[in-house]
Amino acid sequence: MYRKRLTHTYDDIISSENLLLAWREFLRGKRNKHDVQMFQYRLADNIALLHTELENKTYLHGGYRAFNISDPKPRNIHKASVRDRLLHHAIHRVLAPFFDRTFIADSYSCRVGKGTHKAIARFHAFAWKASKNNTRTLWVLKCDIKKFFASVDQDILLAILAKRIPDGNILWLLERVVRSFKSTAPGKGLPLGNLTSQLLVNIYMNEFDQFVKRELKARYYVRYADDFVFMNQDKKALLQLLPTIREFLSQRLFLSLHPNKVSIQTLASGVDFLGWVHFPDHRVLRTATKQRMFRTISEKNGKPETVESYLGLLRHGNARKLERKILSTHGFI
Repeated sequence: MYRKRLTHTYDDIISSENLLLAWREFLRGKRNKHDVQMFQYRLADNIALLHTELENKTYLHGGYRAFNISDPKPRNIHKASVRDRLLHHAIHRVLAPFFDRTFIADSYSCRVGKGTHKAIARFHAFAWKASKNNTRTLWVLKCDIKKFFASVDQDILLAILAKRIPDGNILWLLERVVRSFKSTAPGKGLPLGNLTSQLLVNIYMNEFDQFVKRELKARYYVRYADDFVFMNQDKKALLQLLPTIREFLSQRLFLSLHPNKVSIQTLASGVDFLGWVHFPDHRVLRTATKQRMFRTISEKNGKPETVESYLGLLRHGNARKLERKILSTHGFI
């Protein structure tokens, strides 16, 4: 039985005040979008109608517009209507602060104050500690979940939510959002593109995180979305973890590890994690990331803002030569 349970009510989510605050958050960076402008043209009426439908529980989530991006690998994005995305923000505003307090410290994806740079810093702090200040050989088990978003079991997710949320009306609303996605197998998947999906996959994977910390007692563990690593001086101990990890993911969450993305190697040989190849005393940019960076800068004709964003990325690793190459190629030095 979970000790921490949500104290917010359905009214806290659907209130006109929360919907208006959610609209302000949603609007950032989207003011010039045609569908956003159309919704804003009759904003008061649209929010009032949405509130009434939610209050009467006649709300139905609409469909999605699908498109593909490369970020860095090909991904299928599903975009909901403005009205539904506004609701996603309203839900997120209320639920995210509560659920974030239930997560372990070393889960870094889509959380305030976390992110890839913090995850990488934690990776190196753990590596330093686990290797006794780089005086011992350190083995790293790296795993990746196969088709993560598409594999989330909606029934299991809703059951997890029910353990934390006593308000049946909130659960009704969340089921409407979760069940709105029907693009994979029946009862499977969350849409890449919903703000709520980012929170829901963290809630889903928190079951695994808690198992790792409470049952496996893993001290050196870092997870970012569907990528995670374990560290140990003992290679055999990591090998023994794998069947237990596979079993938990399969039986409890209906997830499986990607067969081509599970590795156990020494840190000294270089561990590929979150876009960088990590070594005991430095890290270098992954080749694919490097190639994508040069391609994007060329496509953008060396725009200063694009160059600066990549220079910011490079400053988190050992990439002085790359920095100079970018600056000289595009006439900055």
